[in-house]
Amino acid sequence: METPREPHFFKPLLPGFQSGVAIPLDFYSKHIQGAEINKPWKLRSDASDQIWKVIREGRTLTKGWKEFTEAHDLRIGDIVIFKHEGDMVFHVTPFGPSCCEIQFTNPHIAKEEADADDAHTFSYDYCFLAEVTPTNQKDDKMFLPVEAMRCGALNQQCKEVKLVNKEGKSWTARFGFSESDGAYYISRGWRKFCRDNRCTNGDLFVFNVVGDGTTTPLLCVCPERKECTELLIKHFSRIDGSIASTSRN
Repeated sequence: METPREPHFFKPLLPGFQSGVAIPLDFYSKHIQGAEINKPWKLRSDASDQIWKVIREGRTLTKGWKEFTEAHDLRIGDIVIFKHEGDMVFHVTPFGPSCCEIQFTNPHIAKEEADADDAHTFSYDYCFLAEVTPTNQKDDKMFLPVEAMRCGALNQQCKEVKLVNKEGKSWTARFGFSESDGAYYISRGWRKFCRDNRCTNGDLFVFNVVGDGTTTPLLCVCPERKECTELLIKHFSRIDGSIASTSRN
């Protein structure tokens, strides 16, 4: 008889990840809910024989998680896979932005990625500002800036994207390209993303596009990145300039 596969889930590390990591709802409801609340998770990796104890508060790993990330030099853009080995013991495997497993040359200190000559390279070089409006919520359709055409993580063959909020929860949305507008757009999922995140008209999201041009891209909310801050400054500068122009007229 074939041995059942050990349940697992993966998490992309987004800005602020050291403060805690959220367990996906589906995984939590199937494998964690009902477990002893005060029982810590035990995380282990191939970096060393050490076991890290991490406290779970609801669906979030909190106390002890930061120490684990620092010991493994985890960074924004890395992806970690949690494999449940039973009794709240998880084997954690980190992958770098190139999708290659991170090899640790010395526990807690140095890491390097495996040979990535044949691996896809992720792009993190494009951020854009999205505003929640009555129109895009009603139509369930939000257009990306025309400049997104230059982003290597996106292409016209993409049929869907993942919208990821600050907690790491994701929503699947349809992705398409409008020939008439010359721009990419998100639909059939944008409205749900806004509703589930309790958005109101006028709310702003800064998305960082993560992908390799062939796999499903991630659009990650990233308010803490320097580039995102600059986008917000430019956005409000344009608003102020428009108001000033209107006042003069």
